[in-house]
Amino acid sequence: MGAMLRALRALVLLLGFYLLSLVLLAALIGLDVLVFTWGHGPLTAKVGFVTVLLAIPVVRGMLMLRTPKGEDPPGVPVTEAAEPRLWALVRELAAAAGTRAPDRVLLTGEVNASVAEQPRLLGLLPGPRHLTLGVPLLTGLTEAQLRSVLAHEFGHFTGGDTRLSALVVRGRVQIGRVIGQFHAKADDKVAADRTRQQRASAKRVAKGKKAKEIDTSGVGATYRTMARIYTAYGKLYLRASLSTARGQEYAADLTAARIAGRAATASALREIPALTAAHDIYLDSYATLGLAARLLPPRGEFFGGFGRLLAAREPEPAGLRAKLPQVPVGPYDSHPPTADRVRRIEALPADGRADEATGAALALLTDPARTLAALEDAVLLDELLAYPRAAGWEELLNASMAAGLSAARTPLHRALTAYTGQPATLAALLDLIDDGRLWRLAERLPLSEEAAAAKGRAFRAFVRPTLHRSLRTMVLAEFSARSLLRWEFSWTGPATVRLPGCGAGAEGDSPEAVLDAALEDAVADHPDTDRLRALLPPVVQHA
Repeated sequence: MGAMLRALRALVLLLGFYLLSLVLLAALIGLDVLVFTWGHGPLTAKVGFVTVLLAIPVVRGMLMLRTPKGEDPPGVPVTEAAEPRLWALVRELAAAAGTRAPDRVLLTGEVNASVAEQPRLLGLLPGPRHLTLGVPLLTGLTEAQLRSVLAHEFGHFTGGDTRLSALVVRGRVQIGRVIGQFHAKADDKVAADRTRQQRASAKRVAKGKKAKEIDTSGVGATYRTMARIYTAYGKLYLRASLSTARGQEYAADLTAARIAGRAATASALREIPALTAAHDIYLDSYATLGLAARLLPPRGEFFGGFGRLLAAREPEPAGLRAKLPQVPVGPYDSHPPTADRVRRIEALPADGRADEATGAALALLTDPARTLAALEDAVLLDELLAYPRAAGWEELLNASMAAGLSAARTPLHRALTAYTGQPATLAALLDLIDDGRLWRLAERLPLSEEAAAAKGRAFRAFVRPTLHRSLRTMVLAEFSARSLLRWEFSWTGPATVRLPGCGAGAEGDSPEAVLDAALEDAVADHPDTDRLRALLPPVVQHA
């Protein structure tokens, strides 16, 4: 579909909203005329009042004069003077795409790149252009892959997609605004009717009568019916506009392949899902690791550590790149499945450009470390920026694990407190075990129906795993509180704990194996805490 046809379609969809609104307003006016013609009195006044209330959200939606402008994500705007190489690439690719370069480049902390335009007169006149570029993309892509990503985005400029978005966004916002107002009116009526019924019930109870059940099932039905009419058109609007968006993505991919090459475009499409998955892992397990301890990574490492993770786990994303998931297209998806996009690109004739610009895209920045630090200031909340910085990732890990262990409240903690009425301590637990009351304590644990019904050995088998895990956490918390634990940081897997010496087993077992054996003794059918007590500092061996 050409740009003119797409513009016409977007205009027709927007006009459809106004036509629907005018038809509904005409129906409301017609109802008023009909009621006024056939009768007078309270019914006429009531119908007139209701139709006015229904007309207000419709008129408000139609009178939205300006297309709402989306807010930029938090990020660092970069000038051509500060980043000449990046801007030179941007201008080169915009010229190759046959379009005007963006007026502003914003670096963000997301695995994403996008372009936007602020046209005038509903897209008839051009306006300022913006490029949003995620630093994680610069970190994980080669320069050739980044060229493909930028060429794809500039393909949206070439196709007029960003200018048409003003029409599309305007319609979506207006429809959503009207639907929201009708639902809000319905909710207000439900709340008012519920309050009225509650007061009436309270009066009945005060008179010694039985309270009536509160029922608001039919309240606000007229408002919700109006909302359903707009919702039905909104679904049609989204289906039509988003199906057009999928075609725009295919066209932008062809622009990227023409400018950056088939191989770079296909590899970038394969790489981005892998980068997204890796970035999610990084944020959850590394960048935010120290928040429990109110500690941040070293300056610049909140985003900079992502490169370290990618370097350490380089072989892992190979499977994601090789086999992309086949996701069915939903009616409201704005992008086609990545696998389909890759298949179309790889079906293009070879162009002999497989080995171009293999260096890291992050090297395009004049001073990557400075940019990564500035991005933290722009993206992180002021509350987080006030946290002190760890000297390194090892310190961050140790502080985080210490905070987690000190705050841990396992099922065994809660059961012990409920059983003794005292704060749960490891020493008190060991004394209770030696006193032969472990299995009575275990009855206070959260139990499934099957476990609660079990007796004797079967019951002990059900609760033993929970006891073992909880007891291990309590022991580690004691070691941590006395600075006897060390955690080994790793970019390739979970952190591992390094326990104090703990002696050695008969076979020269590791401290971890010795501790596990002592824990097993403590929760055996006939518990024995001797080996566990021998591992603990003297100050916590007895309550």
